[in-house]
Amino acid sequence: MKVAIYGQYYQNSTEPIIRDIFVFFNKNNVELVIQDDFLAILHEKEIIKKEYNTFHDYEDLDRNVAILVSIGGDGTILRAATLVRDSGIPILGINAGRLGFLATVQKENIDELMQYIIDKNYSLSPRTLLSLESTEKIPGTENLNFAMNEISVNRKDTTSMITIETYLDNEYLNSYWADGLIISTPTGSTGYSLSCGGPILMPAVESFVITPIAPHNLNARPFVIPDNVEIKLKVSGREEHYLVSLDSRVASISNKTILTIKKTPFQINMVELPEKSFLKTLRTKLLWGEDKRN
Repeated sequence: MKVAIYGQYYQNSTEPIIRDIFVFFNKNNVELVIQDDFLAILHEKEIIKKEYNTFHDYEDLDRNVAILVSIGGDGTILRAATLVRDSGIPILGINAGRLGFLATVQKENIDELMQYIIDKNYSLSPRTLLSLESTEKIPGTENLNFAMNEISVNRKDTTSMITIETYLDNEYLNSYWADGLIISTPTGSTGYSLSCGGPILMPAVESFVITPIAPHNLNARPFVIPDNVEIKLKVSGREEHYLVSLDSRVASISNKTILTIKKTPFQINMVELPEKSFLKTLRTKLLWGEDKRN
């Protein structure tokens, strides 16, 4: 078995997790390939001394890799998604962050849960993504014009709201007068959209959510739409530019630029281990705490 590893380094909190993962995989004779920037940090911090085969990005990631292990939080997984893209390589998230809806494996039981990987005792949870096209070139999106959580537009350098003219399959929906607008996937429904009052969607739901950010009109509510709908946005405001973000990647573009958002032709596969379902994560991290059944 060949496993790729990518991660973020956090002082103290990450070191024991990284050591446990490497020890486990080496003990089980798993072939490891490490993202080169991450390995450089591990060598610098003397967490890992052994040399490994490396990859840098999507272009040179070995397609024979069975799983990519992401060490960090949900933000790290969003960056890991840019490494696997349409390769079909599934991602397993090891939670070294805080909340973590995507990074579900906790540091307390890494060995037990990693054994599921060795035994191939896991399932895949396909996640729908959003793609972005625009009438103006957006810096940094040439090969990364997709988002796993959400695409959003926000006001820039001003306290004035912006107007987001919104169309669904070229039919006018509404002009949102707000600080911004979020187009969220089911995966992203537990993130930025949720904090702005959006609903929680199960990962398999074939829908997107349109969520206004601090709208001026109190009757502007989050709106769930089918994921086969094409969304078109025209933004205007007092300032000449506004911000568009694809997950954590942010760019500034000029007013009147037309954005077209739709479902990507590929999905990202998340590894789901036994006893680590979406509902259990939701139950323990967000809604009702521990299982209340007698």
